[in-house]
Amino acid sequence: MKINTDEYIWNALKEDITSEDVTTNAVMRSPCPGRAELICKEDGIICGLPVFARVFELLDETALFETDAADGDPVKRGQLIGIISGDIRAILSGERTALNYLQRMSGIATYTNRLAKELEGSGTKLLDTRKTTPNNRAFEKYAVRIGGGYNHRYNLSDGILIKDNHIGAAGGVAKAISMAKEYAPFVRKIEVEVEDLDMLAEALDAGADIIMLDNMDNETMKKAVAAVGGRAETECSGNVTLERLKEIREIGVDYVSSGALTHSAPIMDISLKNLAPVK
Repeated sequence: MKINTDEYIWNALKEDITSEDVTTNAVMRSPCPGRAELICKEDGIICGLPVFARVFELLDETALFETDAADGDPVKRGQLIGIISGDIRAILSGERTALNYLQRMSGIATYTNRLAKELEGSGTKLLDTRKTTPNNRAFEKYAVRIGGGYNHRYNLSDGILIKDNHIGAAGGVAKAISMAKEYAPFVRKIEVEVEDLDMLAEALDAGADIIMLDNMDNETMKKAVAAVGGRAETECSGNVTLERLKEIREIGVDYVSSGALTHSAPIMDISLKNLAPVK
């Protein structure tokens, strides 16, 4: 899916600059070339550098971001990541929007990387969810990939995932799966969320392709994976923490999905410092 990220960035800029940047216009009455340093204030995985640069390019066609870093690189506290140069007015006006993207995306990449490392060598893949910030899904799901995770469906058009409310609306697990099979082309997989072993048995009998084991404790999940016996793919979801991943990796599910990758990852502390005119 091709996303026009410029449109999202422009909307973010318009949110911050409704009519003018009154402070910058008050202290900078005319164009003035300048430069500022992008400095990392904690260890992590950097992500969003092209978006950071694009914010300034949209405000000033002369803007130039110079860096030796690339998305996915580990960075250290105190590290000079790069230098942005251009009209000081554009640097001042775009600073907050550019940093918001970079800090948020780097935070997601860093947190994802921490969890993904716990699953290395297990054969279980770490997935994100649709629990993203409205209008920032493209950036946040990209950050998950940079951090070493994988994307679940991008939106509601991407795949069939029958959850508890769908089951309730349809009148049961088997009925929901039957209706999905009737509606969808045969090439499209059907995933269904189950909360206990009885629902699991019903989903398997109805021919679900993927079983989401929702908020099950570890012992129940072990029984569920054994009951599936390779007849469907399995996904663990709910209460996925760094500590619990050490146990989940031994259970043998195919996927672990975590909304926390995007809704609870802390931002990474990054600053734009030492802005000064250049001759």
